[in-house]
Order: sequence, then C-alpha cells, then structure tokens
Amino acid sequence: MNLELSEEQDAVRQLAEDFVAREITPHVVEWDRAESVDKSIVKKLGALGFLGLTIPEEYGGSGGDHLAYCLVTEELGRGDSSVRGIVSVSLGLVAKTIASWGSEEQKRQWLPELTAGEAVGCFGLTEPGTGSDAGNLTTRAVRDGGGDYVINGSKMFITNGTWADVVLLFARTNDTPGHRGISAFLVPADAPGLTRRTVHGKLGLRGQATAELVLEDVRVPASTLMGPEGKGFSIAMSALAKGRMSVAAGCVGIAQAALDAAVRYAGEREQFGKSIASYQLVQELISDISVDVDAARMLTWRVADLIDRGQDFATAASTAKLFASEAAVRAANNALQVFGGYGYIDEYPVGKLVRDARVMTLYEGTSQIQKLIIGRALTGVSAF
Repeated sequence: MNLELSEEQDAVRQLAEDFVAREITPHVVEWDRAESVDKSIVKKLGALGFLGLTIPEEYGGSGGDHLAYCLVTEELGRGDSSVRGIVSVSLGLVAKTIASWGSEEQKRQWLPELTAGEAVGCFGLTEPGTGSDAGNLTTRAVRDGGGDYVINGSKMFITNGTWADVVLLFARTNDTPGHRGISAFLVPADAPGLTRRTVHGKLGLRGQATAELVLEDVRVPASTLMGPEGKGFSIAMSALAKGRMSVAAGCVGIAQAALDAAVRYAGEREQFGKSIASYQLVQELISDISVDVDAARMLTWRVADLIDRGQDFATAASTAKLFASEAAVRAANNALQVFGGYGYIDEYPVGKLVRDARVMTLYEGTSQIQKLIIGRALTGVSAF
C-alpha cells in the first residue's frame, strides 16, 4: 500500500492550500458575521478547475481522481466549510450525478457551465417533513396531457438553494408507496412557480446559501427527467454515497484547522510563567485531535481509492462520514478547551469550527443513519 501522493495530487493540494490562504482565510470572520459568502468565489473555484474535478474533459471538467477531489475538499473545509459546501453540492451531488445518470443532452446543457462556475447546482431532496425518511417524500410531479410534468411541493435546508441555476429535484411521479415512486428532474431555478427563501439564523455554516424551495404548479418538459421514471431514489442514494466521502473530507479539514489552531495557540499562550503547551493535559487535548485527524483522513482516502478502482464503496463512505463528522466535533471542542475563554470569541477560529462541525453529524445522513447502513452491511438485516 502506497500512501504517498503523486506529483499531480500534491500539486492540486498545494493549489487549494494557496487558494484558501488568498481568497478565503482573510474573509472568514466577515462572511460568518454577515451570513453570506461573497458569490464571486464560485467563478474563482471554477477557474482553478475545482468545480470540475473527476468530470470528463469533454464536458468541461478538469478530470483527476477522487483522491485529488478529497484533497481539495479538505483544504476548503480547513478554510471555511461554507465554501466547501458549494463544491460538495454543485460538483459532488449535482454535476457528478448528471455525469453518471444524465442524458447526452443534459450533460451538454449543464456540465460545462457547472464546472466553470458559470452556473451553480443544488440538490432538492430534503423536505420539511422528510429528512432521514427520504423515501416518503411528498413533492409530486404529475404528467399532463401534453407530456410536461407539473410539480408541487417544498424542499428544506437546500445548500446553494438561493444561488442555484439548476435544481436536481426529487419528486413522486406515481402512487407506488415508498421510494419506488420517486423520479429525478433537472429543474431550472428560474422556472415560473419556483420560490426560494433564505434560511437565516443557522448555528453553523452561516455563510452558506441555505434555502427553502416552494414549488407551485412548476411546469417542466419531459426532457428534464433524469434517468428512468421511478429511479429517482436510486439516483439520490448513489449521489449521497459519494457525497458522504466529500463531507468526510471536509470534516478532516475542520479537524486539521482545529489542530493547527490549538498547537499555535498553546505555543503562544502563557500561564503560571510558561507556555500552556508544556502542560500535560493540554498536550493530551492536542494529541487526541491529532489522532482523530489521521484516522479520519485515512478512512476518507480509502473511499476515494475504492471509487477510483471501481470497487464497492458505499459502506466505506458511511464509515468515513460517521467517524470523520464525530471526530470533527471532538476536535473542535478540544481546540476550544485549549483556547479557554478566548475560544468563545469569534475573533478566534475555534468557535466557528465548533459551530460548523456540529451539522456534519446531521446532513447527508445523520450519524444514526450511518450506523444503520453499516449494521445492515455487516448483518444483512435492516433495522427499524
């Protein structure tokens, strides 16, 4: 087993590190307080190829493997998870899914713009009443006599929702109970009848454009259907399986940022006449963070390796997402403990890390859902 990065992978990682230092780090506090990231960041991400990683070059992508994608996602997560979410959703959940499931027409229509940062995508699965129970979503798409679909319903907590140009939307197209009646659509965000409302007052990811989507008689042509009718749930789950790798990589970034901040502050802060880095219990906090960073990173890299080798990766992705998200919470909390009272002030980075880390255990499948997925894979039995 060779864990050394290739020259190309290391160059991509360094490019991402430099981008974070130049375009993200100076603005993190401002964006967090304003509850809004500067939207110009999207085209900058596209210009460097970060929104086209793993997408074939014939569709405007920048190619590369999934480990390179994880390296970029980690660096963005280290800088600001709100920015990382733009890439994880627009590329990870939307563009990659179009590349895998879309028709040739849909690929040609959307992928060049998404990969260039000229368009943004969002993933319309979660509803006000269905989060973990996505198979029972209630948004409906009914086909009329002319062949169009008419969509009614609502979606909640949609990352990139107010910025999006296209919504990868999941809706029920027949009365078959459960997930078998769900289909996927690529709905233009400016479609008449589609209303978007910003979700304010979030605990973390405050700079991220999170929205509620309301669809009232939204009419779309049959050409917006992605994949076969009734296969929407399979499409959603395949997208989320890869998406969990992206979330895990972002969590590694949060944990690494916590480690960097804790080590730096412990060396600078003095108490009782010497730096707090010399105290055993402070070193214990820092070493715990370091172990979590290394373990989460290796679990995430394993998923990327499995995908690139064409092996089954879904259970490994759930394992990485579960561990890395919980590890990010522990790491951020431990870093805050090192900072003491100063960690509670937003002039220092660790308070934001705590807030951003907490949601990682919730979205793209809660920690409890990941445990059920892992348990089912090990036992062959679905738990309820």
